[in-house]
Amino acid sequence: MRPFCMSRLFLPCLLVAPFSLAGAQGDPATVERIIDRGKHNNQVMVRLRDITDIGPRLTGSPNLYRAQLWAMSQFRKWGLKDVRLEKWGEVPVGFERGSRQVGRMVRPFLSDFQFTTPNWAPGTNGLVRAKAVAAPKTLEELQQRQASLKGAWLVLEGNAGMRGARMPDGELKKALDAAGIAGYVSGAADERVHSHGTWRDKSYDVRPKDLQITVRKSDYDRIVRNIRFGREVELEFDIENRWFKGPVPQYNVVADIKGTERPDEMVIVCGHFDSWNSPGSQGANDNGTGSATAMEAARLLMAAGAKPKRTIRFVLWSGEEQGLLGSRGYVATHKDEMDKISAVLNDDGGTGYHGGYVGIETMKEAMEAAFAPTVRAFPEFPMEFSVAKQMPAGGSSDHAPFNWEGVPGFFTMEKGEKANYGKVWHTQFDRYEEAVPEYLVQSSTNHAIVAYNLACAPTLLARGPKPERRRDAIKIEPVGADHVYESPDLHDGDHDHSDDYILELVDRVKRAAAANFGLR
Repeated sequence: MRPFCMSRLFLPCLLVAPFSLAGAQGDPATVERIIDRGKHNNQVMVRLRDITDIGPRLTGSPNLYRAQLWAMSQFRKWGLKDVRLEKWGEVPVGFERGSRQVGRMVRPFLSDFQFTTPNWAPGTNGLVRAKAVAAPKTLEELQQRQASLKGAWLVLEGNAGMRGARMPDGELKKALDAAGIAGYVSGAADERVHSHGTWRDKSYDVRPKDLQITVRKSDYDRIVRNIRFGREVELEFDIENRWFKGPVPQYNVVADIKGTERPDEMVIVCGHFDSWNSPGSQGANDNGTGSATAMEAARLLMAAGAKPKRTIRFVLWSGEEQGLLGSRGYVATHKDEMDKISAVLNDDGGTGYHGGYVGIETMKEAMEAAFAPTVRAFPEFPMEFSVAKQMPAGGSSDHAPFNWEGVPGFFTMEKGEKANYGKVWHTQFDRYEEAVPEYLVQSSTNHAIVAYNLACAPTLLARGPKPERRRDAIKIEPVGADHVYESPDLHDGDHDHSDDYILELVDRVKRAAAANFGLR
């Protein structure tokens, strides 16, 4: 049953008949204060600016740890309790891009590049200037041109994907590596260059040696065109890629607004704090926006004097881009608490506004009542609850591990024509200026309203059966040497990113064997 009041009758409606009985809302006056502060004194863009000023936050990097310490200081300043770092694991070696990230063509004319290299991969040892030549396609061609390859940048054919270039196979690759080349240069499919890479099967002492650079399509086309014209082409790169000795412990940031009546039950508001880091990226929309809306929701609740009956827990995950490692670790550590979590509200879809949620029929009335104040406060941003037969089994974000345990996990629908997630997703364009302020104002306010209303409900949110994950049907498809994708039939809709969790487990076993038995 929906409330009968229209938006212009908002306050009287709250005072007389807040919502349906199934809606289970909190104190109307508190909701009003949240809305007032959310609409007229919202600081979500301040949060996002602070996050992007820190910069991209690769899992295993010093920058992520700096950002986590900053986030804890903010939660404490606002008065949240039990603010802490919770360890979920470690990475064998840390990595971060340094400030020197230079790439350009210097002959036959000057042209600056936008480019990237894999993470946990080498850069240059200072500035390297060398001729660019088309890469040989066969061993025979390599032998004929061997003298011209030494010290050169080899320009590969074909477009690089999100996981980098497709390198030559087998004996040809070995021969090219042995030819004393400066490195490999490939071109992206368009003007986006995507960040990627993995720490797996690497350590501070065991590192890959070949330098792989991907430039945007227009830069690549310019290089190739001038080579084909027979001109002498020279490129220079100065790429500072820093490695840090491990193991490096990894954490989630956790902070609570304690419940007044049932503090052991909770609603979780979350987003992943880690990001990719192509040169130029700030980790703004994947997922600085989701982290900023969660943090601003916490600030709004504290500023409004909210006293939720259940605990509202805020979590900033890490390791999400490497296979949901932080949220999987949390679920494993807090296994005995899963039955006491009413809902997990996860924002990881970029800068769109909160357009609603996907769940099962028995949740519909309560969820619609929970976000009804947002709809009335922001009528220009419609919201919906989309009914599914079961909770999503996939989604490749941090709500998924909770759904696998039967906890209602929601990936907020991201809507709004101004948002362009494809442009920023894992690319050099993931910057503060791509965020849409009015969308994030609505999202942060909605987070606070929905979390508060669910935390004050008479009962936990209704649950269905655990979604079927079809573990027996998992198909692992190798992509390159050390990446896998889960079978698409495990997911509803598009696959957000590859799920490397199985390979992460394999890598952990390898590292344990090396440490305990001297095996590699």
